[in-house]
Amino acid sequence: MSKALDVDSVLTARRDYNTQLARVVGSRKRAVGTVLAILAVLAAFPLVQLSGINFNYPLHMLLLVFMYVTMASSWNILGGYAGYISLGHNVFFGIGGYFSGMIFVFWGISPFLTAPLAGLLASLIGFGVGLITLRVRGPSFIISTIALLMIFRILFDNWQFVGGTGGVTLPLIDLPVEWVKVPYYYAFLAIAVLTVVVSYKIKHSKFGLGLRAISQDEVKAESAGIDTRMYKVIAFAISAFFVGMVGAIWGDYLNYIRPNIFLIILIAANIVLMAILGGKGTVAGPIVGTILLIAFNEAVVAYFGATQLNILGTGVLMLLVLLYFPNGVVGSLARAGNLPRFLDWD
Repeated sequence: MSKALDVDSVLTARRDYNTQLARVVGSRKRAVGTVLAILAVLAAFPLVQLSGINFNYPLHMLLLVFMYVTMASSWNILGGYAGYISLGHNVFFGIGGYFSGMIFVFWGISPFLTAPLAGLLASLIGFGVGLITLRVRGPSFIISTIALLMIFRILFDNWQFVGGTGGVTLPLIDLPVEWVKVPYYYAFLAIAVLTVVVSYKIKHSKFGLGLRAISQDEVKAESAGIDTRMYKVIAFAISAFFVGMVGAIWGDYLNYIRPNIFLIILIAANIVLMAILGGKGTVAGPIVGTILLIAFNEAVVAYFGATQLNILGTGVLMLLVLLYFPNGVVGSLARAGNLPRFLDWD
């Protein structure tokens, strides 16, 4: 009799497990379907221009979102997974912009073609810089990244070969005004998707596990046999790669390159704020944070103009989010079990 009961309980447990597994798989498929549907809508959006209505402003805002999603997600590989806060990541943004921009000026090769090379150069410089700056931790590392930004700003301000403070004007793209933003839109979208996919792969890899161990306790991570210094340097180099790529496209989009559009602390601050708002250390966090911050800033500018109220509004937004979502929007919702499935990529 007891054996029959045991068999029944095993079968019941197996049925319950299979039901739960089917539910999870179905939920995951729906989440993937939702993400793919969103990407399909974004990919098709520029076709609205065929209706004859000028959608240049929405296109500009969306490509700006894609650009900052790339930079915030890239920063998250070092600042979120490894816990090393960098306030100089836009140095690689400028390196990418100047590298591709100057090649375009002298040899006429489009930044669309040289953007991967710009990313590679930024990555190599990031690797070298990481070997030096990642010897220190905590506030010392943050200060070293700010110093890095200042050094590069002074260098480019006084480097006459690249135009100094006045910069260099780039050739215009030969397209009608209603279509001129479309190539940049797709370039930024493709780089953003690639960055998020790489971020996801890193998060779920042995390398990502090592980075998270460093974030939790670097001394214990070293004791466990993790080469913490090399892990951090590689993370720095990977994060610099994508930032360099979008820098190349951004310079061409603006048709000019100069230090004050790349090498300012406001860009670095925005990157960090976006990751923190959404939830640093999560895959979807930088995306949510970017959308929130850009949408909020645009609304403040629309209603109050480009005044200091914009800075005040951003401060209020940060305060409210950190009060009610201490781990960022995605991180806090995930802990509470209220995160929508299509954003649960961790």
